Amino acid sequence: MKGVLNLFQANMLRWRELHPYNAVHAVALDPPMQLESLQAAVRAELEHWGLTGLVVDRAHGRYEYGGGPAHSVLARVQGSRRLETLEAEIERQLNAPFPDTASLDPFRFFLVDADDGAMLGLSYDHFVAGGDCIIALLHAIVARAHGAPSAATLPVLYPPTQGWLFARNFAHVVGGLARLPALIRSARTTVRPRYRNPADGTNGYRLHVLPPPFYARLLSCSKAWGVTLNDALLALLLDAVAPFAPKRMSASRRRALAVASIMNLRGEYGDAGAAAFGQFLGSLRVSHPVPEGMSFEALARDVHAETSRIKREKLYLQTLLAMRYVAAVWRALSPDQRAGFYAKTYPIWAGLSALNVNALWPRPNEAAAPPVYIRGVPTGPVAPVVLAVTTVGDTLYAGLSFRTAAFTRADIDNLWSGVRRRLDTLS
Repeated sequence: MKGVLNLFQANMLRWRELHPYNAVHAVALDPPMQLESLQAAVRAELEHWGLTGLVVDRAHGRYEYGGGPAHSVLARVQGSRRLETLEAEIERQLNAPFPDTASLDPFRFFLVDADDGAMLGLSYDHFVAGGDCIIALLHAIVARAHGAPSAATLPVLYPPTQGWLFARNFAHVVGGLARLPALIRSARTTVRPRYRNPADGTNGYRLHVLPPPFYARLLSCSKAWGVTLNDALLALLLDAVAPFAPKRMSASRRRALAVASIMNLRGEYGDAGAAAFGQFLGSLRVSHPVPEGMSFEALARDVHAETSRIKREKLYLQTLLAMRYVAAVWRALSPDQRAGFYAKTYPIWAGLSALNVNALWPRPNEAAAPPVYIRGVPTGPVAPVVLAVTTVGDTLYAGLSFRTAAFTRADIDNLWSGVRRRLDTLS
């Protein structure tokens, strides 16, 4: 086979043994389009990109797109309001498994057809691609449906793996290994999220919108404090989950909370990653005690200090190295042990996945991104909450995925209310 699964892809395949590990994207269609023309565009672009006939050999960690005709069927999902209809469909898609077979189609397309507008959605088996690739694919499908020609340059389907990345960053890898004991100590002082049934991986989903005034306020404060928008969002997550662990401040050891951010490492691969379709994901982890009365500015600055050090020393490579360890021990664990493995050894309360569609959607002769673009990201066994923040124009669309075994819908609504209250205090 032509392709080799990288560490993150192999890990995702292990995660989906426990529960489907799917992600969902949806883009507004303005003006709405006929289902037949969209389905024809879907099939044509999948074939044009070569994303058909996928075969995965998990035993040897390899895969190949064999080509051939696309058979995707565009399902129509009808409702009165498109965002409410989409919210329910994203939740359904997050929990609907793809076939666990060697030969599979990792894409499911749907059309939300509502009274107030339409959206083209794509649910995909997450191991095949990162979000930036899916934005490019949806753009190509919408462009073809509008009569535009297909791109002449096709993406590379078999990018290099992290072995190449480690070789290129050998000194940082060695430094990361030396810092692993500190990461282990941090994990041992972090409060563990609690699950009523660790084996239940069901995902709930809530969709929220941060309109331009809130986004502008958050962006302005981030710049004034000298932190990134991603840092501010991580601080918001820490602040929002803190009320769900009230006993930590009196605990003898586990007093910190931890959140994580997905990172796109495509740039680390240079030219080999620039024109490739696949996974280039990594992550960084931040822990903090979040004491009562701490200002949000101070929390955001603390988060920034930690993320800056991680990026400077490339400590996010530790996560990839840790995946090698997981691969080694996974086979020896029972299904119940696998379900609780991360909560016990690498506790994280919430994850963040941020994408800026403004930077990824426009092409030559286009002025702007689509009016609405929304995502749903799976929680997996690592974190009970994942916030997928998508920037479109001057609006942030926030998709909150959550493990129903850890949080109720009322809990998640309260969590989001805490986020909004915190944003209300910013000036």
